[in-house]
Amino acid sequence: MKRHFLLTLALFMLATSSAPAAEPLKVGIIGLDTSHVIAFSNTLNKPGPVSEALNCRVVAAYPQGSPDIESSTKRVAGYTTDIQKLGVEIVPSIEELLKRVDCVLLETNDGRPHLEQALPCFKAGKPTFIDKPIAGSLADCIAIQDAAKKYNCPMFSSSSLRYGKLTREVRGGSLGKIKSAETSGPADLEKTHPDLFWYGIHGVESLFTVMGTGCEMVTRKKTPEGKIEVVGEWVGGRIGTYRENGKYTGKAVGEKGEGAVGDSDGYGPLIEQIAKFFHSKQPPIPEAETLEIYAFMEAADESKRRGGEPVEIEEVIAKARPLAAKRLAELGVK
Repeated sequence: MKRHFLLTLALFMLATSSAPAAEPLKVGIIGLDTSHVIAFSNTLNKPGPVSEALNCRVVAAYPQGSPDIESSTKRVAGYTTDIQKLGVEIVPSIEELLKRVDCVLLETNDGRPHLEQALPCFKAGKPTFIDKPIAGSLADCIAIQDAAKKYNCPMFSSSSLRYGKLTREVRGGSLGKIKSAETSGPADLEKTHPDLFWYGIHGVESLFTVMGTGCEMVTRKKTPEGKIEVVGEWVGGRIGTYRENGKYTGKAVGEKGEGAVGDSDGYGPLIEQIAKFFHSKQPPIPEAETLEIYAFMEAADESKRRGGEPVEIEEVIAKARPLAAKRLAELGVK
């Protein structure tokens, strides 16, 4: 009996050890003008056994930049060379890219062309991660979400700051329900984008990670040092504040006390979430939360235009929806 058991166990171990590993998903990159493409590709294409948690490899890239943003165009040649060293094929178009891959990292640093770049990915049914900012306007953000739904293609967008360890713990309930929070971080401006879309998105994403949805009113102010300060009023009188600062930091106050948030944990946790999304096809962030993040930042710009008056989130969303429909119609999406 014992001999039979040992023989059965040995055969089982032999069978499982020799079972072929699942083939990695083939990933394509659109845009080679951000350091993210090298960081992500280094992780996914690391030599040696492929991590089961990741099991994705970047195989092709389309090296598009933005001709009117110098910080974008000057990076393309160098990043193209760097990514080729990782065994990634450079292709001449998005259409050629989509023939070679299972899923897409839309990495173009400029949010303005994201809608046009994402549409062929959605039509082809390729799960797509769109790096920050999801778009160059709130209207395009809505258009991207509507197009993804129309073509039934899974999509999500996020800053890596969402996955800072302390921020994730608070999101998970370590402080109970959050009463108020404040986050801060750099807010470098780019004239082609609303103020917070370009770099402030990181701190704003941290803020919404701990506060969740339900922001109703946004007021743009200045700190005593003349830096950007945006105060949001959430349902139930909760207050969330973003401030421009040189480092990522913050604090949340909850039912169980208070704690630090807004930290950066590098790209690793975000890459893991992206890989999980590519395999499961289940976006890890509610669509409504992403929309509210960009509405918050758009409302901050509108408040600035009005001299610091409070602006309702619903007002800017309502204004953007017909513009989104128009954009899609112009691109042949009915």
